[in-house]
Parts: sequence; C-alpha cells; structure tokens
Amino acid sequence: MFSLPSLRASLVSHSNIHAPSLIAPFGARFRSQLAPRQVEHVKRHKGRIPIPTGGSTKGTTLAYGDWGIRIKGMGVRFSAKQLTTAEEVIKRKIKVVKGAKVYLRVFPDIPVCIKGNETRMGKGKGTFEFWATRVPTGRVIFEIGGAPIREELAREALRQAADKLPTTMEFVTRASLPRLGNMVIQPETPPVQAPSAIEQPVVS
Repeated sequence: MFSLPSLRASLVSHSNIHAPSLIAPFGARFRSQLAPRQVEHVKRHKGRIPIPTGGSTKGTTLAYGDWGIRIKGMGVRFSAKQLTTAEEVIKRKIKVVKGAKVYLRVFPDIPVCIKGNETRMGKGKGTFEFWATRVPTGRVIFEIGGAPIREELAREALRQAADKLPTTMEFVTRASLPRLGNMVIQPETPPVQAPSAIEQPVVS
C-alpha cells in the first residue's frame, strides 16, 4: 500500500513543477482587475519612460473609437488603479448611450516593487506592490466609440477621466493629426507645378 505522503512526493518528483515555465502573478486575478494572467519574471528593473525620437507615430491616432484622449505633457508611468479609476469615470458618464464602448489602448504589465522607508541597503529587491505601464508622450490612452455619441458628452467624460491621471491630456478626434513627442506631424502637401505653356503650331 502507498501512503498519502509518499504518493504526493512521487507525484511532485515526476511532475514538471521545477521546469522553467510561466507562473501565475501574485494571488488570484479577478475578472475586473487590470493585471496580466501569467508572468515569467515577477521582479523587474525600474526602467525609464521611452522618448519617441525614432520617427514612428504608431499609437498616436484613434483606431477603434470616434473620440479619445492622448498624452500632451511628459510621459508617465500609469498604475493599474489609476487606469481603472479613469475607465470607471468614463463608463459612468456614457452609460446613458446604449451601445457605447470604452477602449483602453495601454495595459499595465510591468510589476513595481517597493522597499519600505528607512530600510537598510541590500537584502534583495523590495516586495511587489502594483502593476504599471510606461507610456510616452503622444500615446492615446482612452477611446470612446461603438455608438454615435455627441461631442459635448464625449468631451466631458474624457475631461473627467483626464483629471484622474497624473499628466496633461488632450482631446482627439478622427481628424486629429499624429504626434511625434511634442511635435504634431503635418501632412505633406504635393508640390504645385507651374502650368506649362502650350506650344502653338508654327504656320509657314
């Protein structure tokens, strides 16, 4: 007969528990939480806010909705709680419009670890605190669409959401031009050619 402890030990030894694989994040992830389902490294370096200098304007214009907000000031690190609060403000404001949707264009997938105040140096990295994402200047954060929404209602909803975020935002539409950092990219105008003189036939 196999005892329960020996059976458990044999199952653990023959399983792939120690194999390098994705591990679940800290605790259970609920449906309403903005957190990745699985992560490979639970502690990462702090990193820096990216500066868009390469010439790419990806993510600076609307892709799903008709109205939106994007970062006009300095790039910032948003926490999952800040994004959730701003999203709830928008949903509460536009719930009177049937079929309206809110699109979140960024996702907090970077774990932030913090050590306590007045802690001696060393003894490893701090403990996990919250999920965050680093967003540069010009990126679209929220979009509203899915149903026809009046511009006045969209502006008010997105203004209240921008007040919850720790940077300066600007209201954008489908006609808004893309941004490259602090610079708005103007479309190139084709060169205007001078009308050529029509040659008259020479009568001899």
